[in-house]
Amino acid sequence: MTEVIMPKMGDAMEEGTLLEWLKKDGDKVQSGEIIGTIQTDKATLELESPGSGVLSGILVSSGETVPVGQPIAALLKAGEALPGGWGSKSGGAKSPSEAKPSKQEEPKNGNGTPTESSASSRVKATPLARRIAEELGVDLASVKGSGPEGRIVEKDVRTAQPSAPQRASVAATQVAPAVGDQVIPLNKLRQITAQRTAQSKQQVPHFYVTVQVDVEKMMKLREQFAAEESGKVSVNDFVMRACVLALQQMPVVNSVFQGQSLHQPGAIHLGMAVAIEDGLTVPVIKNAQSMTLRQLSDQAKALAGKARDNNLGLDELSGSTFTISNMGMLEVDEFIAIINQPNAAILAVSSVKKQVVVVGEDEIEIHRCMNISASYDHRVVDGAVGAKFINLVRGYLENPTRLL
Repeated sequence: MTEVIMPKMGDAMEEGTLLEWLKKDGDKVQSGEIIGTIQTDKATLELESPGSGVLSGILVSSGETVPVGQPIAALLKAGEALPGGWGSKSGGAKSPSEAKPSKQEEPKNGNGTPTESSASSRVKATPLARRIAEELGVDLASVKGSGPEGRIVEKDVRTAQPSAPQRASVAATQVAPAVGDQVIPLNKLRQITAQRTAQSKQQVPHFYVTVQVDVEKMMKLREQFAAEESGKVSVNDFVMRACVLALQQMPVVNSVFQGQSLHQPGAIHLGMAVAIEDGLTVPVIKNAQSMTLRQLSDQAKALAGKARDNNLGLDELSGSTFTISNMGMLEVDEFIAIINQPNAAILAVSSVKKQVVVVGEDEIEIHRCMNISASYDHRVVDGAVGAKFINLVRGYLENPTRLL
């Protein structure tokens, strides 16, 4: 027998969601054949069969999220059968007698009957379903499972109607909808964004540095490019190139905090936040230090297009060492961004607007300017270092010919 497990597709992946089985129980499959689709925290990917045989013992239903490495099905060769108790416990099959405690072992209340916790512990449920049930105060013994062999999965717990006392405990953290209110379930990408941003703010000691950049020369150069056959270059393209050059001078900002050490990659992989219909995604330009301004521009356009078409591969969504978030097209004066872990910094780019600036000997002119704000992980970057870095970026943007 060959186990089909939730694969680990990326260093940061801890769990995956089975979106759809493309094969059903009893189907013959070949090694490498696509048998389903899964969604990670970064992308939707195809699930390949780890061997040849008959797909059997499916443990996970569509929409269920499970940890990486957990069995989700099995492949049987001719003459093989599923072991007794297959799927009754994650991490290995146990017989019904092993999975169920004896009556003498069952904790009892004052009336001599098994307690609610012991009854729930004997119910077939996935680890995620048990965790959600505990958070929501749902008694698993009262939930009907929709998974294989009646196994309780995440959606069963979420749709279960809690008893009156349980509803009261849930109400402490949830607002009861009034007439006319809407309850909108979070899509998977929004759930992941909520989890990752909360995790970053809780675990990473952020600090922020903002400077105003005079981009008059840069905008004139951009207009010159637009008039040429070579095509347009965006403000974000200039920012990316400036960040690459600054990161080459100050590689500590390109580092990753690892407890007792810093990991300093030998390459610069730029993450760029892209808004899509379902939320926010961060495609990555790999080895940006080896690209010209035009090459960065072309790569950014290609990845942004693939992001909006939901056609990015896992490699294009992982491995960033520094991230840029640009809301310049949305008419904002200034904003700060949450660090995209495990990066040590992220740069937020605001809109280009006309400002009164002092030039020469106290002369006043109208120039186009924009604010840029860097968020830093204080475990990696100190204040003086952060200030020096963002001023390096400003220097390149205010002297754009250095970016060519």
